Amino acid sequence: MKIIESFPCAVEVHEHVTIPMSDGILLSARIWLPVNAIHEPVPAILEYIPYRKRDLTRPRDEQNYGYFGGHGYAGVRVDMRGTGESEGVLQDEYLPLELSDGVEIIQWISRQPWCNGSVGMIGISWGGFNSLQIAALRPPALKAVISLCSTDDRYADDVHYMGGCLLGDNLSWASTMFARNSKPPDPEIMGERWRELWLQRLEGSGLWLEKWLNHPYRDEYWEHGSICENFNRIQCPVFAVSGWADGYSNAVFRLLEGLRVPRKGLIGPWSHKYPHYGEPGPAINFLHECLRWWDCWLKGKDNGVKQETMLRVWMQESVPPTTRYSHRPGRWVAEERWPSPRIEETVFTLGPGRIYAPGRKPKNSKRSIQSPLSVGLFAGKWCSYSATPDLPHDQREEDGGALVFDSAPLQDSLELLGVPVVTLELSCSKPVAMVAVRISDVAPDDKATRVTYGILNLTHRNSHSFPEPLNSGECYQVQVQLNGVAQSFPKHHRLRLSISTSYFPLAWPPPEPARLTLYFHNCTLTVPVRPASEIDKALPSLGDPEGAPCCEKKLLEPCRANWLVHRDLAADKSILEIIKDDGQYHIEDIDLAVRSKTLEWYSYQGDDFESVRGETLWDMTFERKNWRVRTVTHTILTSTSTHFRIQAELDAYEGDSRIFSKSWDTRILRRHV
Repeated sequence: MKIIESFPCAVEVHEHVTIPMSDGILLSARIWLPVNAIHEPVPAILEYIPYRKRDLTRPRDEQNYGYFGGHGYAGVRVDMRGTGESEGVLQDEYLPLELSDGVEIIQWISRQPWCNGSVGMIGISWGGFNSLQIAALRPPALKAVISLCSTDDRYADDVHYMGGCLLGDNLSWASTMFARNSKPPDPEIMGERWRELWLQRLEGSGLWLEKWLNHPYRDEYWEHGSICENFNRIQCPVFAVSGWADGYSNAVFRLLEGLRVPRKGLIGPWSHKYPHYGEPGPAINFLHECLRWWDCWLKGKDNGVKQETMLRVWMQESVPPTTRYSHRPGRWVAEERWPSPRIEETVFTLGPGRIYAPGRKPKNSKRSIQSPLSVGLFAGKWCSYSATPDLPHDQREEDGGALVFDSAPLQDSLELLGVPVVTLELSCSKPVAMVAVRISDVAPDDKATRVTYGILNLTHRNSHSFPEPLNSGECYQVQVQLNGVAQSFPKHHRLRLSISTSYFPLAWPPPEPARLTLYFHNCTLTVPVRPASEIDKALPSLGDPEGAPCCEKKLLEPCRANWLVHRDLAADKSILEIIKDDGQYHIEDIDLAVRSKTLEWYSYQGDDFESVRGETLWDMTFERKNWRVRTVTHTILTSTSTHFRIQAELDAYEGDSRIFSKSWDTRILRRHV
């Protein structure tokens, strides 16, 4: 990234500014102001998240808001209540209190003498979610939104459930917030109150995993904050951004289709990161694109944003399979609007082992599959946070436990843009079962790179709100929607469709093994084929990343990231071990050392579905002279055919003394999961 030292506006930074809420709670903000803003008020850009502006997001915030501030915007980075130096306790995601706080923050910003009354919201992940959710509440001062790596649908397309299946990321994400919610405010800011506020958080935040497992269907809990319930509530312009390695790229398509306001979509090759840090590359000068958006909608500049194509995506080219890419080859392509009338749906039929060309009617035959639990060990994460090394491995490792269908070698290249759909006619041996469907790019040397996938809890075949058990032997027609793609398949490569009945640990297995039988006379694969476009050749460059200077981080202990598969053939036990050790680093300007290490284990034994186990351990330490705090959180999720069981522990230390300890052991009824 190119660091810009000189900007049109000089900027001053206010480390800790309190914003009063109507119930008396004070939220903490860090604010970047152009030095002349008090005399010439400017629009403000708000990011409102729980990830600790003082330390954990400090470098990123400085690069982003120093850049915005240098171009004539006030940058306001607010910690949610119960996080960082904000008072209160955070008890769950996207609660009504969080959103009403957000509305109050925007009102407060708009009244400040340095603000001209116009506010934009930006955020990635949590901040992308609540930017849309707060926009749906229509605070008058909120004029535009940039939402990255977020969703409009909290049930069907979030970290918790996919196709009605419980995601493994539900456990790892719950464990992330379990650890982060246990961190104290900084005594350099809060004085002696820091310990009192810390104990409130330790006691009051709760076990979020339990809440999420208690809502396995689409109900009012998930409908709250899902803007897809009524897209018309949003009345300000929206810029939706994601990456193909991220878990949230599907939402960009739905937002462009569902919203009725000025809108723009951008999908790159990236994982769950801002595009100016984009991995895999190429990263882009995203902060400049943000400025163009803000200049148009907050300053009223006629800079061409309103005339641009609605959707721009990175058309990915074929690559050999690996769990880590530094760069994804491809090119930028665009569509004037979405859905695009240029996209052509092509329907392939399925027969035993084959994907047939359109128009060919397969014979009335059938095949069955009951997959081993090993299918999924090489699937990577539902949401890639770094693209190294949490992407899927060579799919040949998975295909031995699946029904596999191959096309003939392609006679010409094939480009897809949009959402593939697989239609299956099937019967099942058990009342609760799942199906996992993958499309792979198979090269002439037989290496198989996963392009997209989808999963469906078959009891949710008609509704996520009202699941229906399967009747043994009865035939059903189901549709499995796969994740959206922009993918170019070269000439002589083959498309592969793989179907399995398990996909652990990406998705938690059903209560017991189930056998699916497919009836091929009604099984199809529908793909969105994109013809060539002259628009692509005229697209302007998105440039190389830029940012403002940020605080210095000195690495004290090295980082480590590993995905390890352990197979004990004697015991017939398999373990996926994930190590994410961020090492220890020192933030120079606040004299704070941060240590963070995360371990995850996902295991099973043989074909015993009741042996499936997920376990996480977080160990975090903050330290400076005469002050050291540490928290350790440990969570274990297991299940029987009838119940989930959560065992969890939270320990907090001040210096060498344990000052808080709490444990949980709870069982939750499995309801069609």
